[in-house]
Amino acid sequence: MTSATDPLPHTTTAPRHSRRSAGPPDRAPRWSLPVLLAILLLAAVLYTWNLSGSSLNTFYSGAVWAGTKSWKAWFFGSLDPGNFLTVDKPPLALMVMGLSCRLFGFGTWQMMAPMTVLALATVWILHSCVKRVWGHGAAAVAALVLALTPITVAINRDNNPDTLLVFLMVSGAALALRATRDDRLRPLLGSAACFGLAFNTKLLAGYIALPAVFAVYLYASRASWPKRVAHLLLAAVVLAVSSFWWALAVSLVPAADRPYIGGSTDGTAWDLIMGYDGLGRVFGGEGNRGGGGGGGGFSGSAGLGRLFNDILGGQISWLLPFSAIALIGGLVLCGRAPRTDLRRMALVLWGGWTVLHYVIFATAQGTMHPYYTTALAPGIAALCGGGGAMLLRAFRTDRRWAWVLPLALGVTGVWATVLLRRASGWHTWLWPAIGLVTAAGIAGMLLFRTGARARLLAASVAAAVVAALAGPAAYAWSVPSGSGGGMGGTNPTAGPSTGGGFGGGPGGARGGFPGGGRQGTEGAEADGVPGNGELPGWGQGAPGGGNGELPSGGPAGSSSRFPGAGQAPGGRGEAGGSGRTGDAGGAPTGRRGGFGGGLMGGGTSSELIAYLKKHQDGATWLLAVSNSQSAAQLELTAKEPVISMWGFTGSDNAMTVAKLKELVKKGELHYIQVGGGMMGGGNTVSSAVTSWVQKHGTKVKESAYTKSSSSKTSEASTSPSSQTAQSTLYRLDPSDAN
Repeated sequence: MTSATDPLPHTTTAPRHSRRSAGPPDRAPRWSLPVLLAILLLAAVLYTWNLSGSSLNTFYSGAVWAGTKSWKAWFFGSLDPGNFLTVDKPPLALMVMGLSCRLFGFGTWQMMAPMTVLALATVWILHSCVKRVWGHGAAAVAALVLALTPITVAINRDNNPDTLLVFLMVSGAALALRATRDDRLRPLLGSAACFGLAFNTKLLAGYIALPAVFAVYLYASRASWPKRVAHLLLAAVVLAVSSFWWALAVSLVPAADRPYIGGSTDGTAWDLIMGYDGLGRVFGGEGNRGGGGGGGGFSGSAGLGRLFNDILGGQISWLLPFSAIALIGGLVLCGRAPRTDLRRMALVLWGGWTVLHYVIFATAQGTMHPYYTTALAPGIAALCGGGGAMLLRAFRTDRRWAWVLPLALGVTGVWATVLLRRASGWHTWLWPAIGLVTAAGIAGMLLFRTGARARLLAASVAAAVVAALAGPAAYAWSVPSGSGGGMGGTNPTAGPSTGGGFGGGPGGARGGFPGGGRQGTEGAEADGVPGNGELPGWGQGAPGGGNGELPSGGPAGSSSRFPGAGQAPGGRGEAGGSGRTGDAGGAPTGRRGGFGGGLMGGGTSSELIAYLKKHQDGATWLLAVSNSQSAAQLELTAKEPVISMWGFTGSDNAMTVAKLKELVKKGELHYIQVGGGMMGGGNTVSSAVTSWVQKHGTKVKESAYTKSSSSKTSEASTSPSSQTAQSTLYRLDPSDAN
């Protein structure tokens, strides 16, 4: 049996023979199922409220749309139905969303429905896993912590692949724990398959927790050593098959018959795995930016204090101190328990999960988005629920442990106060309230620890738990309510702006954590964008035209259907490259953004699209642009294939002069946009293509697709700096490629 103040089941250490011959486990308390259903309902509200008004990642929306038009694009993860270039990840998440959109039509709800189901399933699986070890009370706490984790709420409302990634990893961990507990092979093989599919969702990110999973089975399984090794070898085979089937299938298709694999340097899946989206994320280089050293980036400078800095602190760190104390305390409480002790088994699994993710995310030198840290949430949640239950029982029964749980809750309250005070002017009443309730709860716990005052003790514990969850709950609710959250679909976050999403400087964040790196600089605007409007490493020459100039022929100052005509990334609610994918076909709205830039800019976008369609002349692709964000934005509006010549970062070598000549000769492509810093990083390949287009193509005049032009654009075009910054549309016919 379990209770609110004694939530540990009393039969977890039964010997193997008694467990297999015993009857059903103790009956669940009457409150358990209603509480779980309430948590799932809360999570569903957080993940879906006002979802149609959310900004999805245009990059992935474009690929999902392409998959609804072409099964080949669906399998490869192509950005366009013509299959010129893929996204920079394996396509499993796109396959899931693409199937839903094929069945129910293309739109926000159709795309996000399966991801919401997976997010809720993750909460349920974690609850079930924790319940089998620590009981119903611990499971309810773990499920609630996971549901309220701010960055998890933000990413579960987005079409990035992390929702599927976390679901598969949690499923794999739960199956591995069952295999270890019951000495069964099939759950272990299922666990390996889940982690392999996680690899096919986000490559090496799906493997981060694997060492903890394998270590737990190797150490704690009741099987003999030879049997354990044999089982792990079989699991390794399943892991390899489920991990590399897609990459192997891609390599078996001749390069001429498949799209270029985005994010790679040679068009192969193997290079993507080992380079840009694999080891490059950890060690830097390979096209990764914004990770480590003193250069800052999306998440601040690399260092062990990164997850407590101004950018990441409010997203994931609220309960990190408590989970660390719970992990250490729980392991000590296990003492000399048998090697097969279920509680220690689970502590090592979820503790290893948390430590491994923490170290990788804190020290990663490559691209590190805040939403990556959602993978930490299940480990933190399990430790808070399970480890917290162990500390509570020790608090009640052992005087020597009477200080540990109050200390953990006190540290949590202090850290919540620090995080909330960083958000200047945002719910200023909340941090004093949390401080007062935490103090009252701890005082009640100490006062009512002994004697027949269980209800008062339970109320005191509940008050302290509510105070611990109030901060992350406020951040989590800010996303669906619109009172916080930002960076849109490309880099979703929760809560108020405390550091933006680019730039972080070296040194410690506020609060004294080393290596954190406070985001932004002096004079920064309230939305997190540096006051001068420029961002480190972005601007002229950045993919998508970060300089903010319009192409020649696009009047300035008009509204655009393309999100972000060159706006600087990082603005609150103006995510670069993000756009709402509406139920009526998924066209981006006029919401401004920055990453990826606004294609062709200005109010002539609809006129330009009409012009391009009228003169498409049977070509496969409507237009070729420099990067994937711009291409996705255009094809979602035009509902025609658009080529991304150099991928998401603008550095892929997908388009060469020889390839361009071939496409032009076949009449598959007529229009190309060049110039304006929109040709990626200015590498040799892109420079050669630009020169060839300018030499052999025919420049399309503004008057061909616009009815009027603004004097502002005319004046801007006369300055040398503007002339080099503007982008230009060219027409190429088969005769030009001879």
